[in-house]
Order: sequence, then structure tokens, then C-alpha cells
Amino acid sequence: QVHLEESGGGLVQSGGSLRLSCVASGSIFSINDMGWYIQRPGGQRELVAVVVSGGSTNYADSVQGRFTISMDNAKNTAYLQMNSLKPEDTAVYYCKAHLRIRGATYQYWGQGTQVTVSS
Repeated sequence: QVHLEESGGGLVQSGGSLRLSCVASGSIFSINDMGWYIQRPGGQRELVAVVVSGGSTNYADSVQGRFTISMDNAKNTAYLQMNSLKPEDTAVYYCKAHLRIRGATYQYWGQGTQVTVSS
């Protein structure tokens, strides 16, 4: 059974940093891409950043220059380094991955981790 687990969320003051991790476990052949999405109360999930297995990345304009996404293929893990955090970054952060399993590609979501930035 395949599972995504996020960690690293918490409470931080404005201007501070956090590092989120997302680990994919199970019978995974390879990872196509992994990304981070945020969801605020009453809102839809929005892309924060995504990394493709070849290393290409894409960021939301609001986090460009402050957040860095990376992936360790050997550990099936994606990271989101968040610097210069702002109160508006407060949200539940979800990991999403497209994983190659037994010849097909499947999409998975993690359970989410809360990030709260105080002013």
C-alpha cells in the first residue's frame, strides 16, 4: 500500500523558516513528480511548488524567491524549505505525488501538515 506522509509543520514567527518533508512509502517503481499545495479555511487547494524527477521546478508567484522545493529520489522524499515566512503563508500544506507503480501512474495526496505564521 502506498502512503504519503508530511512532516515539519508548526508555529513560527513572521520572518522565520520551516522545512517540510514528504515521504512516499510502499511498492513504488519511480516518482514522476512531487508537489506542495496549500489550503486555507473555506478555500481550494492551490499550488505552492512542484518538482519533476528530472529536477525542473515551478513555483507560485507568491513564494518565488522565498521557498525552495527539492526531491531526493533515493529516499522517495520531497522537501519544501520555506524562508521569510509571512502570516499569509498560514495554511494546511498538502503533499501530492504522481507515482509509477506496476506500469501505471497514480496520484496520491498526503494528510496535510499545519503551518501557522504569527505576526
